[in-house]
Amino acid sequence: MPQLGLGTWPMDDAEAARVVPQAIELGYRLIDTAENYQNEIGVGDGIRASGVDRSEIFVTTKFNRQWHSIEGAHTACGASLKRFGLDYIDLLLIHWPNPDQDRYVEAFQGLIRLQEAGLVRAIGTSNFKPMHLQRLFDEGLIPQLNQIQLDPYHRRDDLVALHRARGIVTESWRPLGCGNAMLQDREILAIAERHNRTAAQVLLRWQVQQGFVTCPKSSDPQRLVQNLSIFDFDLSVEDMAVLDAMDRPDPEMLDADSFGH
Repeated sequence: MPQLGLGTWPMDDAEAARVVPQAIELGYRLIDTAENYQNEIGVGDGIRASGVDRSEIFVTTKFNRQWHSIEGAHTACGASLKRFGLDYIDLLLIHWPNPDQDRYVEAFQGLIRLQEAGLVRAIGTSNFKPMHLQRLFDEGLIPQLNQIQLDPYHRRDDLVALHRARGIVTESWRPLGCGNAMLQDREILAIAERHNRTAAQVLLRWQVQQGFVTCPKSSDPQRLVQNLSIFDFDLSVEDMAVLDAMDRPDPEMLDADSFGH
């Protein structure tokens, strides 16, 4: 699985069909989408328009709460494959645990059957907290990846430690934060200036240098190039310490115990 990819929320089908082949031409090989983004048709069109062999592209998608059952997961997968126009999905995730309906264990059991059938190459979760993951562990189920909100302002140390202990890949969404707060943070800009990089590149380097997978969204050609150009420099121990110290409470952070779709 590539460590850095293209996020596609909130692109519509038309934008995805335009941006995805541009990103692939630049070297992106991981494309992240979801049923709820309503752009899987455009992502599939963009992959075909790129002219790059399907086997070289890693496609991630996620399904919604109404499919939280063994058969529901199969239905969701089939619908996504039809929208993509693809024969298999590289990574299929449960988008939110939705503990109010308490069916995510059955949904994960459905993912296992899809993987066994060869319709999905890898399976995982998104936005699962430690308590949600523990429910899976208690049933002998371990996701291969958990995608979570994670950035210097939202460290999520408890989840990262749990992932590492269980061999679960950590993937972040919204790695550049909400709005421009982190991109305009003076300490982050100072680090960027020392490395002759952008603030976004520093934030993405912070992610990959810890072994996280991440998928920033952009439709701007220059930023697409910049976001991918983070593997030729390293943040120092001091840089990482500054970024690691930025964690702070966020009362507006989406809570997977009460939010989901």
